[in-house]
Amino acid sequence: MAHYLKEAYSVSLRRSLRISDVSPCMWYYKKRDRGDQLLRTRMKGIAAIRVRYGFERILIMLRREGFKDNHKRVYRVYREEGLNLRSKRPRRSRSGAHRLERVDAPAINRVWSMDFLQDALFNGQRFRILAIVDNYSKKCLSLIVGKSLRGEDVRNTLNHVCMAACHLLSLAIAQAESGICRT
Repeated sequence: MAHYLKEAYSVSLRRSLRISDVSPCMWYYKKRDRGDQLLRTRMKGIAAIRVRYGFERILIMLRREGFKDNHKRVYRVYREEGLNLRSKRPRRSRSGAHRLERVDAPAINRVWSMDFLQDALFNGQRFRILAIVDNYSKKCLSLIVGKSLRGEDVRNTLNHVCMAACHLLSLAIAQAESGICRT
């Protein structure tokens, strides 16, 4: 607006600023980029080493190292870098943090998965199911049902399935109680 007044009516810059109610400080202001690169790299370094450190702890570490940046600036950079920690992991994915990488199945009968399922009948009586599945063909190799399945039952089932066709490279076992998946 001030620029238009100056050009259109041939008035001084000072007068056009006063008419348009713009401060001269604002007109002449030049933004100086302080550069967040050093702060960003150090924050990423701290977050990589101290995985469970949140914003407050990272800020304290930065202050100890001599960074004099404002907490608002540090928090802005912290959010932009995606370093936010969830306050509580959802229950459904609690075991996700401890899982190993999945093994790709190159062919049939090379990688199997084994898991226990549990359900209850209409009268409240519980039963368990042992499922063994081929990861490549998604074919169910074995289903064993029982009130209580022991390690001996699992061993016998695996031996029986291996007798049929066994070129097994890996067996993935899902353990829901401990939240660990081993291959």
